[in-house]
Amino acid sequence: MIRPVIIRKIVKRNWFRYCSSYSNERETHFGYQNVGEKQKKEAVLGVFHNVADSYDLMNDAMSLGIHRVWKDTFIRRLNPGPRTKLLDVAGGTGDISFRFLDYIGKEAVDSEDGASVTIMDINKSMLSVGEERAQKLGHTKGITWVEGDAQELPFPDNHFDCYTVAFGIRNVVRIELALQEAYRVLKPSGRFMCLEFSKVSPPELESLYDLYSFNVIPPMGQLIAGDWESYQYLVESIRKFPDQEKFSEMIKEAGFRFVEYENLTFGVAAIHSGFKL
Repeated sequence: MIRPVIIRKIVKRNWFRYCSSYSNERETHFGYQNVGEKQKKEAVLGVFHNVADSYDLMNDAMSLGIHRVWKDTFIRRLNPGPRTKLLDVAGGTGDISFRFLDYIGKEAVDSEDGASVTIMDINKSMLSVGEERAQKLGHTKGITWVEGDAQELPFPDNHFDCYTVAFGIRNVVRIELALQEAYRVLKPSGRFMCLEFSKVSPPELESLYDLYSFNVIPPMGQLIAGDWESYQYLVESIRKFPDQEKFSEMIKEAGFRFVEYENLTFGVAAIHSGFKL
């Protein structure tokens, strides 16, 4: 049997401009560690290279499968149409994009000027996992794979109807640049949507959540994936990410309007939405 070939596009822009947004002279955080921006970029690449093969299994184990419900809700809130052109950033394993394709249906993908999704990820290992999954699930049309950076999107202005990022934006070195790039590549009236871990409430529940996160998830990562440190970083990165209100303000500062958020499971995760007008 001949397997369909999915071509991954590696889009290169001016190399100086592509790398110019990172500098070790500017300090940021990698989990609870203070590091230079270039150091964080390389460290995050290393984390997701290490976890790529066990990423889906670990998501199920860590969330008891609830992440699937969150992602289903996310796509329903997006409510894409039969001609929607979607950019899914940090979407390497395809979880959001495959749901998008299932939601709009085969007829929409097959039709002239029908819906399509561009999956972009900075990490080759995550893209490879996604491409393999796409083959197994039969998603071979209406899908393009691009290796690229959320801070320097390799796409023209006003190009996509929707931009999604799920559990990825907190790993970006300069989140404000990623939001500005999202605004740039969206068409007027285009929609930005983000699914991300967030601030749990009430405080009593937050303390239980912290207890679980720091005492269960890293050991689970060691047991299932043989990797304690990567999952320690993932837990810490959630605590360093802005809460719902602060992140909403960042989205507004990037130019988006009608910005709102919806808490999922007491704020363990939240869906953020905004429009380019």
